[in-house]
Amino acid sequence: MITTRRGALGLAAAAATPLSARAMTPVSQIAPPDPSETIRLWPGAAPGGERVTVTPQVTERSTDPAFHDRFARYTTDPILTVMRPERPNGASLLLIPGGGYRWAVVDKEGLDCARVFAAAGITCFVLRYRLPGDGWAAGPDVSLQDAQRALRIVRARAVADGLDPARVAVLGASAGGHLAGMLTARTDQTYAAVDAVDAVSMRPDLSILLYPVATMSDPFVHAGSRREMLGETPSAEAIVRYSLERMDWSGRPPVMLVHAMDDASVPVENSLSLLSALKAAGVKSEAHLFEEGGHGFGIRLIAGRPAAVWPELVLRWGGRHGWLQA
Repeated sequence: MITTRRGALGLAAAAATPLSARAMTPVSQIAPPDPSETIRLWPGAAPGGERVTVTPQVTERSTDPAFHDRFARYTTDPILTVMRPERPNGASLLLIPGGGYRWAVVDKEGLDCARVFAAAGITCFVLRYRLPGDGWAAGPDVSLQDAQRALRIVRARAVADGLDPARVAVLGASAGGHLAGMLTARTDQTYAAVDAVDAVSMRPDLSILLYPVATMSDPFVHAGSRREMLGETPSAEAIVRYSLERMDWSGRPPVMLVHAMDDASVPVENSLSLLSALKAAGVKSEAHLFEEGGHGFGIRLIAGRPAAVWPELVLRWGGRHGWLQA
């Protein structure tokens, strides 16, 4: 990577002022407003919805006016919520929150994380995706349809948005980490092309997996994610097909893994097995394992603890791989 003087100064400034500190400094006791810009993924109805009868819901779990904690269920019209930085540096980030494939969280691993990375100049796109249990024809591939389409939209819009189409990263958390991992590893298009956007590459340039659901195999599987995606009694073939560590990673872009050793929901062995597969495939990879942090820490729940440095680690790693090159 060739780093200009301006780029070096930018990275130095970012290192001097931690991302989490800049983005998490309290300025109000009221939760910040949602970004107003959204993008529909599909020009018409999402594909394969002939048997879908669910009604979309967004539920608020927080009783504290200082922050939101929402999750979206039964999504039928998937969207990207766009968070634009004051000083964009040309990099884009597609964020895929978790939710065990039962729902997709909106804030903790979506908008909360987007605010942190937008503070570093990165244009963020938070994905609200469809779910496998809602009757879509694509079954376990329905969420991947949305992720593939979303990555293509971000890249297709990049030049018009003043962004670099060669600097589009993905960050997925928990089950969203599984989805981001599939987006990174799989090269098969999971839906029929609908317009010119689908001629654009769906390959991310970097992939960040935050406490990812990786394996669908016992004993380290997150049982809820497997059940929502593959049903109560998945076949051995389905378990292999949807386990990240069993996929063909040859030639895939660099991957960063972040996990807490005391994660009781998605055991750290998920990241360890995937790291071994990445190494065997020759994929440039980096892993950060924290002694404590549990599961689903995102940004807000890890403040003041060692794992709070994970956004800075992502920024530095992205800088080394050209994502933040000025």
